[in-house]
Amino acid sequence: MRIATLLNALYPIKGFVYTDVDYEPPDAPGGKPILLKVEVREDKRSRGRCGKCGESGPCHDHLPRRAYQFVPLWSIPVVLLYSRRRIHCPRCGVKAERLDWALGKSPVTLAFAWFLALWAREMSWHKAGILFGVSWHMVYSAVRHAVEWGIAHRNLSGVTAIGVDEIAYGYGQKYLTLVYQLDRGCRRLLWIGKDRTEETLRRFFDEFGKTFAEGLRYVCSDMWKPYLKVIAERAVKALNILDRFHIMMHMSKAVDEVRRDEVHRLRKEKREAVLSKSRWCFLKRPENLTAKQEVKLRELLGMNLRTVRAYLLKESFQQFWEYLRPFWAGRYLDSWCRAAMRSRLEPFKKFVNMMRAHRTLVMNWFSANKDLNSGIVEGMNNKARTRIKMAYGYRNVETLTIALFHQMGGLTTPPEAHRFF
Repeated sequence: MRIATLLNALYPIKGFVYTDVDYEPPDAPGGKPILLKVEVREDKRSRGRCGKCGESGPCHDHLPRRAYQFVPLWSIPVVLLYSRRRIHCPRCGVKAERLDWALGKSPVTLAFAWFLALWAREMSWHKAGILFGVSWHMVYSAVRHAVEWGIAHRNLSGVTAIGVDEIAYGYGQKYLTLVYQLDRGCRRLLWIGKDRTEETLRRFFDEFGKTFAEGLRYVCSDMWKPYLKVIAERAVKALNILDRFHIMMHMSKAVDEVRRDEVHRLRKEKREAVLSKSRWCFLKRPENLTAKQEVKLRELLGMNLRTVRAYLLKESFQQFWEYLRPFWAGRYLDSWCRAAMRSRLEPFKKFVNMMRAHRTLVMNWFSANKDLNSGIVEGMNNKARTRIKMAYGYRNVETLTIALFHQMGGLTTPPEAHRFF
């Protein structure tokens, strides 16, 4: 079967046909590789369309032949050679024709752009460019086109649960606010905004509209006050959930603060450094300890230490998450808070004050049947950080936004984009 026949069957271009195929042999061993050249001409039964308004019109003349990069065949680079028509448009005059199979004014076909975008999701853009012999900017253009197309065609109906969090990027105190969809069966990145202020999150609700906000039932977030304030104002029908992930993170910080203070106190009193190399013994869950850490923890639990008291409070708090009914969970929480306030451990007193200030939001986790938590959000944040590390950072926020949507947006692709994969 001829290559032109194969292309006409697998990737037909409406109004155009593939004709002759030629190849350019390598110029020298290890030099320029072999290249397949495919001639493309317009179908004589079709008329071209104006590149400005899209109106069809008769051919005025042809521009010089130009090469458009196509999907490689058998790892051999392929270019389509075509002399673009100039159309006599009744509205705009003589204009170059619109090519729906090319990526704007770039010498790249849409098929190759989707091909590059697919591989750019699996590796860094720099490596994708080297692998397929194109520039970084061409890979970026392909990814940007894929993201713009996917966002324009994504379906936002049925979004009932979202998560809001921030990640740091670049140097200094620079943050991005990320909003994820957390519905079971569909977890994806929905929106990215610069900074982590009230105005940032308000822009999200403004862009998605009042109908979207009224359809939300659950919103997972941390205890950042600007987020809590905007969520209370805009997502009035949703439960704002503060889950165990962030709460236990604050609990671990309290335990570690008690341990550090006690280490300094023992050192100042010139007593034995019994807490040396014990940090993870107190912060890990018992089932995750190594054999050496289990032995170390068993020895420490027999000592009269403030850190041991903090550890026992932390472990007893775990029972709070085992309750099924919000009423009994609240009873246990109040009882635990009273015991923690009597412990004379300042970090735990601060933790108790924080829990009491956000008690309603904490209890919402039980009202949501424990199905949603911000641990999912943190997992997606880790994917975002991994993508940033893979690229050794991005030049600007716009490029970073495109990269994160491409990787985590769950964006759709047109059916023809899959024919070569």
